[in-house]
Amino acid sequence: MRHYTLKVCEDLITRYITEYQGKATVLNEGILGLGVIVLHSAPNKKSVVIRVRFLNNRSITHTIIRYNKLPKKYKLLIEKEFTLN
Repeated sequence: MRHYTLKVCEDLITRYITEYQGKATVLNEGILGLGVIVLHSAPNKKSVVIRVRFLNNRSITHTIIRYNKLPKKYKLLIEKEFTLN
C-alpha cells in the first residue's frame, strides 16, 4: 500500500473538485491529517477514498484508494452525511 503526504492529498482534492467537477464528502474529520474523505460524482472519473494512517505517535500518512464504482458502504455513508446536514 502506498503512502501519500498531506500536500499530495490536498492537491488531488482541489483538482478533483475544480477540474473534474466532482464532489468531496468528509466522513470523518482528522486531527493531524484529513481523516476520511470520499471524492465522488465526477463524470467519467474513478471515485477516490482518502484515509489517514497513523505511523507512530508523531507521524501520519495518507492512503488513497481508487474505485471504478463506489462501494455501497461509502454510498450509504455519503447519503447519511447529506441527511444530517
